Amino acid sequence: MFMGEYSHTIDAKGRLIIPSRFREEMGDNFVVTKGLDGCLFAYTNEAWKHFEEKLQAIPVSNLKGRRFSRYFLAGATLCEVDKQGRILIPANLRAAAGLEKDVVLAGVGDRVEIWDKARWAEANNYDDMDEIAANMEGLGI
Repeated sequence: MFMGEYSHTIDAKGRLIIPSRFREEMGDNFVVTKGLDGCLFAYTNEAWKHFEEKLQAIPVSNLKGRRFSRYFLAGATLCEVDKQGRILIPANLRAAAGLEKDVVLAGVGDRVEIWDKARWAEANNYDDMDEIAANMEGLGI
């Protein structure tokens, strides 16, 4: 399970250092794809396979299901960790998440989210956490 929040920078070539704690669990390569809320999702190969199987189970006749699958699968790429502990994030994924320089990597259970630092601060200010927590009762939390 991934948890924690780390700040790093992405260089001009699109290389990003993966924190050592995340690298230990992610392995030498893993999948990065467009995420929700304006970030990227990074999955271990095992977690990605599980997610991919769920996407494949969506009937092709389901329009929203096709769009949902396309969103995640078409943007996915296998990233390899280099000797300096970095991955190269392709330009299309950097653009999708607005990644330019300052980046936050956040562990959220089965995945790591990769955020532009300013977008992270805006999307995760938690001013409404009491209201959100109240809505979690329906989910059994």
